[in-house]
Amino acid sequence: MSAAKVTLSPKELELVNNADWILTKNRIIQKVTDLFGEIGNTYRSDAGKYPGFVQSGVFSLEPKISRGEQYQSLPYVMLDYPRVFTQQDIIAIRSFFWWGNHCSIQLVLKGKYLAEYGPSINHYFQLFGKYAPETRDWYIGVGSDPWQHHFEKDNYLPMTDWNGTSVLDLPFLKLAKKIPLQEWDDIDQFMIRHFNRLLAMLTEY
Repeated sequence: MSAAKVTLSPKELELVNNADWILTKNRIIQKVTDLFGEIGNTYRSDAGKYPGFVQSGVFSLEPKISRGEQYQSLPYVMLDYPRVFTQQDIIAIRSFFWWGNHCSIQLVLKGKYLAEYGPSINHYFQLFGKYAPETRDWYIGVGSDPWQHHFEKDNYLPMTDWNGTSVLDLPFLKLAKKIPLQEWDDIDQFMIRHFNRLLAMLTEY
C-alpha cells in the first residue's frame, strides 16, 4: 500500500530548513511570559487598594500564566487574576497575548459574581455614557462562549454599538479592551491601567 506523497511549497521548504525563525518565536513567547509575570505581581499589589474585595476572597488564588499554540491556530499567552471558575460562578480578568493579532484585557462575570458586581458596572456606564474617555473603546461580549477572545462581531461589539440596558440581563458578562502589538512598549502600562479600571468598575460605582 503506497502512501500519498506529501509535498512542501517553496515557502514551507525554506522555513523547514531554517531553525532561526522558530528559535526567535520561542524567545518572544518567553519574553511575553516574563512580562506577564511582572504584570501579575503588580496586579497582586494593586488589588489590595480596593476595599470592596477585602471580604470576597476572589483574590485568594495567585496569578496564573498559561500558554499554548492553537488559539485559532496561533500561539498565545494568558494571565488570569482573579481566577475563580465554577460551572455556575465566574470572576476572572484575563490578560491575553495573541500572536499576529493583539493583546487584550478581558473581564468575565457569571452567576453570583455578575449579580454582585453587575450593578456597579451598570452605574459606571450610565454615569459616563458610551462616548466619554472613561468608556470609549471598551467592548462587550455578545457571543455564546465566554472563552473566545477574538474581536469579530459575533464575539464582541463596541459598547457604543450595544443596545442592551443592563448587564444583569446577560447570561454572562464580558468586557474587554485591546492594544495592537505594534504598541509593544506600552502593553504593560495598558494592562495595569485597565486592570485597575476594571476593579474600580466592579466596586466603586
